[in-house]
Amino acid sequence: MDKDTTMPAHLYRNAQIFTSDQRAWAESLVVVGDRLAYVGDEATAARVAGPDALIHELDGATVLPGFVDGHAHVVGTGEAAAQVDLWGANTVEEIQRRVRTWAQENPDAPRVLATGWKHGDIPGGLPDRGMLDAVVADRPVYAQAYDFHSIWLNSAALAEVGIDDTTASPPGGTVHRDERGAATGLVDETAMHHLVWPVLDSFASDSDRDEALAVALAAYAESGIVGSTEMALGEGDYEAMRRADAAGVLTTRIAAFWRVQPTGDEGGNLAQVERAVELATHRSTPFLRVTGIKVMVDGTVDGCTASLGKPYVNGTNADPIWGLAELAPVVAAADAAGLQVAMHAIGDEAIRVAIGAVEHAVALNGPKERRHRIEHLEVVDPADIDRLAALGITASMQPVHADPAIQENWRRVLGDERVDRGFPWPEMTEAGATLVLGTDSPTSPHAPLPNMFIAATRRSALDPSLPANHAHYALPLADAIVHATRDAAWASRSEHLHGRLAEGLYADFIVLDRDIFARPLEELLDTRVLRTVVGGRVVHHAQPGVNR
Repeated sequence: MDKDTTMPAHLYRNAQIFTSDQRAWAESLVVVGDRLAYVGDEATAARVAGPDALIHELDGATVLPGFVDGHAHVVGTGEAAAQVDLWGANTVEEIQRRVRTWAQENPDAPRVLATGWKHGDIPGGLPDRGMLDAVVADRPVYAQAYDFHSIWLNSAALAEVGIDDTTASPPGGTVHRDERGAATGLVDETAMHHLVWPVLDSFASDSDRDEALAVALAAYAESGIVGSTEMALGEGDYEAMRRADAAGVLTTRIAAFWRVQPTGDEGGNLAQVERAVELATHRSTPFLRVTGIKVMVDGTVDGCTASLGKPYVNGTNADPIWGLAELAPVVAAADAAGLQVAMHAIGDEAIRVAIGAVEHAVALNGPKERRHRIEHLEVVDPADIDRLAALGITASMQPVHADPAIQENWRRVLGDERVDRGFPWPEMTEAGATLVLGTDSPTSPHAPLPNMFIAATRRSALDPSLPANHAHYALPLADAIVHATRDAAWASRSEHLHGRLAEGLYADFIVLDRDIFARPLEELLDTRVLRTVVGGRVVHHAQPGVNR
């Protein structure tokens, strides 16, 4: 890259720089404008920077490429931060206490929004509206499950969204009913998408979304996230991101996948693909672009809505939200247009549907460069790992979902040998697939360093005293970081922007308060990001502590 002589170079030196590149380690880096001019030894860096360079002494600190979250919901992460926190509630009584307390402390709020309850927190895994009515009856309560695949409403909320005992469940979702046929208040999957979320979205103003995005960006900067792969983007969130980009306040580069919902009509499905094509073709900046589409092929194991090859331990099963016949034309159309396709598929049957759709696109559209993805891959057959690798499908997985602290119900509902093959990250790379790590925030905490702790140990970041969740599936720390930086950027076609520390890429990097490669892995839970730099600009700066 040509050096811009109109501005001074910034020389960062005396550091341990992990590059996520072919040459894994460096001593210094040079930033000119918003780009990296050199990454390597200190003597050469000084000559490249020149005598007028601004010197940044890092005193031996560890530097990493900024993290690129491989799967997240950016505005949703900011929204969840302002809601009743039900993470770790664990019992109905504690859920009720937290909802009641928030409602009492916010008497003027028109409704109570909560997030983070787990199916295992509720006896039988099926919450009832009466449990919420008992603590808040005078206004609507919406409690989102931690996995964002189910939502729990009180009676006032059911009335507000127009769900009653006669409301039909759409294909791929359920308005749950009791033995008398009365709506219980539990709504999941496409029923939630079509009947509840649009009503909640209508309450959110542009300023609400702008504020939620600002909260998420601040949290990202503090924790070292310089890029995020937005899954399930819609019009409202996209416009908030465009406003932030135009104002120059986006401090995280966002590569987005446009949400495509099943309509039951091929024309309606393909029209959504065309909208993604329009956005990907005509609107793209270094901080915001649409790179593909996102489809939900199934649900989750915890809610028993993931589609499995054989039933859950209780004898039930779930059909895919998208069958192959409906999904294949959507994937083929996106593929022909040059879009990426990201497919949420957790159960092995849904994974086979997703693979089959890509196979159809390859057969129909012929040879071309592709970077399609499957998200989550929690219950997967070894033969299908080989198939997806051979088709060049990226495995996008989230260590936080394997945290032992949230595994009890996951294991209980599967109930057999499948629990011993859950979240098999190394099997993906051994088969030749690209592995990408992310958090799926706000379904899980967004912070990348605790996520790396789970990846490298299979232990819990929420309760480190718990035994590891099949330790043989742990990843070497350096490999985990590469999967959360270089590979995550590549998987959203952002490798020309960042993900590595190499000449010509944007100067997106972080400085840590200790050497995470030399210290016990447990210290990942306490490691602080001292500096986050995006495009050469410091977007977060903290004072160092006593540990390094």
